[in-house]
Amino acid sequence: MVQKLLWGSLLLAPATILVDKATDAGDVTLFVLAAVALIPLAWLIGEATEHAAEHTGPGIGGFLNASFGNAPELMVALFAVGANLPVVVRGSLSGSVISNLLLVYGVTQIAGPDGARIDRRSLLVQVGLVGVAVVAFVIPAAIGYTGPPERHAVVVASVPVAIVLLLLYLAVVGRNLRRHREDAREHEEPSEGTWSLATALAVLAAATGATAWVSEILVHSLHAFAEEVGLSEFFIAVVIVAIVGNAAEHGGAILIARGGKMRLATEIAISSSAQVALLVVPVVTLLSLLFSHRLALAFRWSELVAMAGATILVAGTVWDGRSRRKEGAFLVAAYAAAVLGFLFGGGR
Repeated sequence: MVQKLLWGSLLLAPATILVDKATDAGDVTLFVLAAVALIPLAWLIGEATEHAAEHTGPGIGGFLNASFGNAPELMVALFAVGANLPVVVRGSLSGSVISNLLLVYGVTQIAGPDGARIDRRSLLVQVGLVGVAVVAFVIPAAIGYTGPPERHAVVVASVPVAIVLLLLYLAVVGRNLRRHREDAREHEEPSEGTWSLATALAVLAAATGATAWVSEILVHSLHAFAEEVGLSEFFIAVVIVAIVGNAAEHGGAILIARGGKMRLATEIAISSSAQVALLVVPVVTLLSLLFSHRLALAFRWSELVAMAGATILVAGTVWDGRSRRKEGAFLVAAYAAAVLGFLFGGGR
């Protein structure tokens, strides 16, 4: 019954696009429609990834989900760069890292079986990558705090940081995928009713494209929504845009965790954070050089502290190689605390 409802609700995505293109609906209405439409799309990405993982194993399956799920963040960030909204770009990207580590991973542990085994080695590598990125971000952030954060000197300092992080990510992930490919050789045959790998990848691509389109509509309507609810541009970016951009990871990881596949679910949540920090952020930074408004990685101290704290907390919960519901609840509470910090003290 639930699956039939989710399949039917996929019509919300084209309906949202049609309302945006063919009607004069207000921005607040579009925001609500887009947010609701993202829920079944997130489910579809999770469903397709689960079928793909039957062929590839959980490590590569988690990498695929994180890769497809992060497409909206990349598109939203590039749109914001073009619109000269650097606070929105940095806030949405740092918020994605924080929400994936604390909220998505936390809820995943709550939704899944208590005490389930997880891939400690792979997850610690991903968490370590996030930690390296946070340390690297301190360099341009420190320069940004000595004057205007968008000035040329900060952009110049951001470019080598982006290049180093991107090269590091490609090297480590390449090695990780080779290990997961070895594991996949020992993987059991796909169960009956599993989609073919080609079908799963095609559905992933289509669902990701629709998610990106709907996410863009939501971002276009965020300003009006922010004015309506009386929240700052930074808070909307670091919390709401980040959660919306991570809808695929949220829905996919939680549903997969409920099915008992904790290795895949935890790979999705944590590898997505590493991808944002070491892939999406550097790519957006380097591509911004093609725009008239270039992106400086002058993150606020509140963002850096929150990312560092999330990294340390998640590393502690991963250390024993087991998923614990109480630890998941603790991470969700930590995310709530971070949100309150952004609400009351997120300014420079």
